[in-house]
Amino acid sequence: MNPSPNLPDRLHALDNLRATMMWLGIVLHVAVIHLEGPSPLPWHDDRSTPVADLLMAFIHAFRMPVFFVLAGFFVTLLVQRRGTRAMVRNRLQRLALPFAVFWPPIYVACGLLALLFLHRMARGTWGIDQSLLRQGTSVPEGPSTMHLWFLWMLLWFSLLTVPVQWLLQRLPAALPRALSRLFGGLGQAPWGFMVLALPLAGVGALYSDGLVKPSGHFLPPLAEWVHNGLFYGFGIALYQQQKALFPLYMRRWPVYAVAGLACFLATGALYDMLAKPGGHAIAYLPFWIALAYNACAWLWSFTLIGLFLAHLQRPHAWLAYLADSSYWVYLVHMPLTIGFGAVLFGLPLPALAKMLINVLATTVLCLASYHLCVRFTPISTLLNGKRHARKPAGDTVPAV
Repeated sequence: MNPSPNLPDRLHALDNLRATMMWLGIVLHVAVIHLEGPSPLPWHDDRSTPVADLLMAFIHAFRMPVFFVLAGFFVTLLVQRRGTRAMVRNRLQRLALPFAVFWPPIYVACGLLALLFLHRMARGTWGIDQSLLRQGTSVPEGPSTMHLWFLWMLLWFSLLTVPVQWLLQRLPAALPRALSRLFGGLGQAPWGFMVLALPLAGVGALYSDGLVKPSGHFLPPLAEWVHNGLFYGFGIALYQQQKALFPLYMRRWPVYAVAGLACFLATGALYDMLAKPGGHAIAYLPFWIALAYNACAWLWSFTLIGLFLAHLQRPHAWLAYLADSSYWVYLVHMPLTIGFGAVLFGLPLPALAKMLINVLATTVLCLASYHLCVRFTPISTLLNGKRHARKPAGDTVPAV
């Protein structure tokens, strides 16, 4: 199915949305250093704040769901415009090759910086002691995909799209159309978000707190495939049903935002019940937490798609620059947040001040390294498929 004639060929809004989700990784991985609650990582600062916990819960509610919806959308766009082989070639160039090139040095850098951080925590000095890595926090055995787990899983979703498409083409034509209409109908119906959240709640119920968490394994558990795959599948249907869904989301995004906030608050209330004595005695409480949280995920995904389509569709030089830099930022920000966290450890500053310093320092270094080392080099071709020409002095940001 071709794109709607009412929409431009280049959806700058969705490019900007995808870039925003990538940039939010900096905030997310700085916040995890200052959590008051249990941390999924062994390194953390001596100053914590509930704001970090709130930011983690808030960003997690929509960031990965939006990522996978957009991933399904853009993969389908590539298939429709260039064909299946071109899509596979593009995904190998944009996902597999960057992962192969950047994962090894980033993995080593994160490991070394984490060990330095842990040494600061344990002994107050700089040093490396591998025995500290497994004290107090569960760390996965073997190599981890770290924050690049999304890149790894998206690569396999993209490749698996080919045999699924081959199979659907050999089934009666009414079946693929019915699946597309089903997703489209759920995306339009006022109650559709709750139906979409039900299978995710069933998966979430397998976890003690109802929340599916990335394991970082090269072979992720089935729950992660099902959870993220549903958002990816909806993205495929979104491309096919964009003529009906895009205008709806552009009109209703404020309603979705408020409804998502209600589900988010309900999640918090249910999660507090889980933490109280006797909370586990409440029947199926992880299921209800997962249902509320994933209902919020769908609603806020619709919200962000509609908001960006309504207000950020026009090309803009600064937004284009940030969008171009976002892939590089996504790749390299993690070791920077760990390194700056280690430097800030022990300083007599409030947690919020440390978070702000870390976010700003990581952002500045990411942008500087992108402009100096990536934008005008072959690395830009590797990541974004294009290499920018240098502009005359005084014109640092290219016109779009």
